[in-house]
Amino acid sequence: MKKLSVLLIFLFGISAGLLAQSKKAIQTVTIKTPSVQCESCKKKIESFLAREEGVEKSVVDFKRKTTKVTFYTDRTNIENIKTAIANAGYDADDVTANEESYQKLPKCCKKPEDGGGMKKQ
Repeated sequence: MKKLSVLLIFLFGISAGLLAQSKKAIQTVTIKTPSVQCESCKKKIESFLAREEGVEKSVVDFKRKTTKVTFYTDRTNIENIKTAIANAGYDADDVTANEESYQKLPKCCKKPEDGGGMKKQ
């Protein structure tokens, strides 16, 4: 009986520790993505981030020009996420878009100063 009690206390301690770690392992951040223009931009960034290791969820709001990302802190970090967005061709906070990727974007997804953006109705 004593061994069973010790085992139960041990297992309870491990499960409580794992639960505490899992709560700390997820973080949500909002990144400014000022070059996001439209639904196409939204889909491209969300698709890129879905392939990024550790990213649980991403939601791009092109009207507010922000990207909200939930990720596992033990698998990635905010700098990796910003770099992934930049590699998709978009600015992310202080990280500038990868020039080659930016040039491959459709015209509607480019910055207004580069002749892009959505047409005003």
